[in-house]
Amino acid sequence: MTPKNELLFVALGGSGEIGMNVNLYGTAGKWLMVDCGVTFADPGYPGIDVILPDLSFIEDRIDDLVGIVVTHGHEDHIGALPYLAADLGVPIYATPFTAGLIRGKLDEEGVSDQIKLKIVEVGGSVNLKPFKVTFVPLAHSIPEGNALLIETAQGNVLHTGDWKIDETSGIGTPSTAAELTAIGDKGVLALVCDSTNVFNAEASGSEADVREGLNRAIGESAGRRVVVTTFASNAARLQTLADCARDTDRKLCLAGRSLDRIVKVARATGYLKDFPETVDWETAMKLPRGKVLIVATGGQGEARAALARIADKNHPIRLEEGDRVIFSSKQIPGNEVAIGRIMNQLAEQGVDLVTDRQAFVHVSGHPGRPELQSMYKWIRPEILVPVHGEVRHLAEHARFALANGIPTAVSNKDGDVIRLAPGAPKRIGFATVGRLALDGDIILPADGATMAERRRLASYGHMSVAVAFNRDGRLLGEPQVRVQGVPVEEEREPFLDEVADAVVEVLKKGERDFDKRREAIRLAARRVATRWTGKKPVVDVLMIG
Repeated sequence: MTPKNELLFVALGGSGEIGMNVNLYGTAGKWLMVDCGVTFADPGYPGIDVILPDLSFIEDRIDDLVGIVVTHGHEDHIGALPYLAADLGVPIYATPFTAGLIRGKLDEEGVSDQIKLKIVEVGGSVNLKPFKVTFVPLAHSIPEGNALLIETAQGNVLHTGDWKIDETSGIGTPSTAAELTAIGDKGVLALVCDSTNVFNAEASGSEADVREGLNRAIGESAGRRVVVTTFASNAARLQTLADCARDTDRKLCLAGRSLDRIVKVARATGYLKDFPETVDWETAMKLPRGKVLIVATGGQGEARAALARIADKNHPIRLEEGDRVIFSSKQIPGNEVAIGRIMNQLAEQGVDLVTDRQAFVHVSGHPGRPELQSMYKWIRPEILVPVHGEVRHLAEHARFALANGIPTAVSNKDGDVIRLAPGAPKRIGFATVGRLALDGDIILPADGATMAERRRLASYGHMSVAVAFNRDGRLLGEPQVRVQGVPVEEEREPFLDEVADAVVEVLKKGERDFDKRREAIRLAARRVATRWTGKKPVVDVLMIG
């Protein structure tokens, strides 16, 4: 599919799911990519941490791709770039802070020399014919959140990225209502808009207001050690916590490599200028308990992050009964079990827990309904295209937009090819979409043979049967049986003996065909396992001789 005198929109990720945002715009024979992020694996992908988008649709049209523009530096918008961008062979365009985060990722993967990373100043533009893209600063929970004004011969699109309204965001200067109204005055064909908080009746709230709530929660812990966990990328929250440390007469300590990375990039690009010198872990533990404020990664339950290790007593920072952990973040859907596990570990140790349900210690980086209504009023688009959300978010956002005066709303999901112009918007085809698993250094289909095998092993366990024969085909010794993950505990030896006996009985039948004999052994071993356990483990047979 090659776009002609039309304007096409395709989501390869992030529409119908939370995270892994990848969007394409097509016109006059060319394509533009917006963002290229990851999502994080759930237990359905054993051994996998990161899921990447399948970009085969645009890889098949690689000669027509003019570039990748990035709205901001969150993992669900940039996380796939180190693994996929080199194969696309086009430059990445980002503002300075976001570019700093991307550069660090490319360096870690050793691909910096394979990818052109071009810095666009805040509020700047780039001409990627037939597209002109202008970066429009918006508030979000990371420096340099941007909407993108994408101008084409078929009409203008404002692609919001992640955003909220916050005139006191603490970091950066978002566009004013007047500036956004001026964009609307130019005429906007489509508003492609964040749907994450469409069910929230209230506005997201200001970062400046969080400081008071955090100061109260920290101040209530006089004489006790306090840990605050938040998203490492939320540099405005890090500045707020630095201010809280000063307000409560505590030294600041950072626990988590990603926190150090964010602070480094933020300072290098002109942010966090008033950030205090921090103390290391050893010093933090020597300070009086009420004189240190620790900021830790891991508020989403990440197993290897600092908070999980602190809860597991496997970190130099230790907590005791009466200490407090403040969750200055919101639970991302799907992380509830992992977060709950850490909370239970901490509660068992007598640690006091505070979340956004007990105190005003967090504000979201996404727009609630009042903010969406304001954006509609400023931009006045002809079409609303909801993105960044599960199906229920997208459907509700479309309904809400229509109820608030937007003439047309397009419900879409990953893979839908939507013609925005000319004429009324409509679905005209489907693009290949899917998920790829990052498994160590290998990228493979998330639902391919490897993952299917791993799921079977995780669900049913594994058995191996080894038999040896002499030159006449007679069995040498006893069959050797090993099991992993098969639910036989105290009775393991009798079970193994019965499997071996079943294998011997098969061999007594004298089958000479190699493949048939091996299959008969496999089935006999599995029948015993099913009789004993009710499960059908994966069985491998090794025949020697």
